[in-house]
Amino acid sequence: MSLAAFLLALGVTCRVTRFLTKDTLAAGFRSWIGAHFGDDSRAAYLVSCGWCASIWVALPTAVYASCWGGSPWFQVPATALTLSYLAGVASRWLD
Repeated sequence: MSLAAFLLALGVTCRVTRFLTKDTLAAGFRSWIGAHFGDDSRAAYLVSCGWCASIWVALPTAVYASCWGGSPWFQVPATALTLSYLAGVASRWLD
């Protein structure tokens, strides 16, 4: 895997993990998990813990990046997600 593909995969992992565990748009998903499995369940903890969720996001992302890291099918969406994550981080520092 090239350095560029690795860095893009890192950005994808950060952005998707943040979306799943913290974003308001995914709150319904987290609530559904809590209602279905219980608020104190491991599943509910998984979707609210960035450390826990990131490994499950990173695994398919790493496979995708390893197989198609040089392809626009990986590079374009990965770049968009990485830029989205970096813009969110920058807005916290700049605002």
